[in-house]
Amino acid sequence: MFDRMIGRFSGVVVSGLAVAMVGWLGAAEVCAAAGEGWGEVGVAEVEITPESAVRLNGYGNRRKETSEVVQPIYAKALAFGADDDPGGPSVLVTADQCIVPAAVTQAIAERLEEEAGIPRERFVLSVSHSHTTPMLTGASPTIFGQPIPAPHQVNIDRYTDFFIERCVEVAQAALADREPAEVSLARGSVGFALNRRSLRGDPHGPNDHELPTLIVKNEEGDLRAVYVMYACHCTVVNDNVITGDWAGYTQEFIQKNHPEAIALVSIGCGADQNPYRDGPRLQMAESHGREIADEVSRLLRGPWRPIEPRVTTAAYREISLAFADHPDRAEWQRRSGGSSYPAYHAQRNLERLDRGEPLPTHLDYPIQTWQLGEGDLAMVFLAGEVVVDYALRLKRELDADRLWVTAYANDVSCYIPSERVLREGGYEGAGAMAVYDQPAPFAPGLEDQIVGEVREQLSETFETQLGVDATR
Repeated sequence: MFDRMIGRFSGVVVSGLAVAMVGWLGAAEVCAAAGEGWGEVGVAEVEITPESAVRLNGYGNRRKETSEVVQPIYAKALAFGADDDPGGPSVLVTADQCIVPAAVTQAIAERLEEEAGIPRERFVLSVSHSHTTPMLTGASPTIFGQPIPAPHQVNIDRYTDFFIERCVEVAQAALADREPAEVSLARGSVGFALNRRSLRGDPHGPNDHELPTLIVKNEEGDLRAVYVMYACHCTVVNDNVITGDWAGYTQEFIQKNHPEAIALVSIGCGADQNPYRDGPRLQMAESHGREIADEVSRLLRGPWRPIEPRVTTAAYREISLAFADHPDRAEWQRRSGGSSYPAYHAQRNLERLDRGEPLPTHLDYPIQTWQLGEGDLAMVFLAGEVVVDYALRLKRELDADRLWVTAYANDVSCYIPSERVLREGGYEGAGAMAVYDQPAPFAPGLEDQIVGEVREQLSETFETQLGVDATR
């Protein structure tokens, strides 16, 4: 099956020449002459739509495979920097995908290090969390409340292999596509994200409606790439059909408006943010995508701030986040009745205890940061379904004008609640752990751990006075 799929989608789209001829000046001299905001950038896209039926992730009540495609889905890549830059180039891959396990990201990272010399800290995988995209092996294994039938698992495994291959391919294509380019940053705003607690009657649920946007232009001033981020769940569409949800339509409409460019989307700290969806679901997803595309068109009129497209400092570390005390066997027994996902989760943990397997006490949590230029921009990549409090706090303690905080990056192993959400409990603070087959909610203290690691990686370069005071 996947030989046919690869044959069908063998053409990787790149936005320009693999090697730019820049006259008698070398590329580095041209970039220096052009000023701040210039460097080598490559961009590419590849379709990752499955050809055959496969299960989708995100909703546990959808237990049938599907091959119905409403909208093609893609993996896309941006490559920053030249081979002779200190540390070499860096590659960001975005994908229309719901949940990526660490093992999948690691498989891609290992291939890129072996085949392209990209070290782990200089590769990022960012997924859109669209709930209408194929399931990957090992992702949210208890979501369906029952074991996945063996024939379905075979198709999930095959698609996962295909996904890994295509992500490697698009990253390599972006590296090959690098040419002198100018990168700039602007910040817009859209308003369709709604805090879940606001929907449940709490009028004070926080939001982050900012739309940070990066653009890439070539030497002729042509637009080559648009990269946007918004903090909101991709859960407008709930049918058993393949689409990129609002993130997919955002990319589609930006590229319709600017056919010479490739559009990329990442998701911010939107784990507790739902999209407005009071209407026909597909129409609402299109409407949200069009809203962002229109905001990008407005931003393109300027002004823009130049960003040097060179990752001067890259860091990747995994910290240990402690779980709270596990339920005892009697409690697992009590929870195990029925056919819900909490019951299936309890059944799996009882089986582990019967085999003598200890339940995990900590989660290995990856945090990655890139610093572009000499303090031009700090890009933070947080794993998991991260609630909005993290972005808002980091924007207070670090320079918000020079900060970009992405969630759903590298590994989506569970929700990452703030201390506030952890105290309040509910789905984001506790209940969703059963969807991800985690043994218990987190113990208090994880928010300071995560924020502290981000700030340590970025050092004092991006701290505000509030951030300095917070450490005292």
